[in-house]
Amino acid sequence: MNEVMIPTANSAAQRPYEGLRLFTHVLYGLHTLSWFSAGMFSVIAMVLNYVKRPDLPDPFFRSHFRWQARSFWFTLSWLALTSPLFLLFWLPGALAWFVIGLWYLYRFIRGWWSFAEDRPMPMPMPNPV
Repeated sequence: MNEVMIPTANSAAQRPYEGLRLFTHVLYGLHTLSWFSAGMFSVIAMVLNYVKRPDLPDPFFRSHFRWQARSFWFTLSWLALTSPLFLLFWLPGALAWFVIGLWYLYRFIRGWWSFAEDRPMPMPMPNPV
């Protein structure tokens, strides 16, 4: 009589977001594969991220797009900060860039895994007024 319908991956409630879900998987894939393209796949993914961002329907997708953008920009900042070390001392610089690359890979695997499990990424709490 009072049955509760729980939406599943194939339900009509999920269908409007199927294209956006696939798109987000592609973005995570591009970021993850950027190791093999010297970062070019990430640049492409970030352009797509910023183009699509105004059309995001809910906080779940916004949290993942924000996670991707922050991961990209923090990584780029760390690479820029450690580049003098890399240029002056090859081995410590290469080690630093390798560690930054591992952190980058961890961030995108963690985000992709959470996305696949329909979990939003952490968002900062708004400042109390």
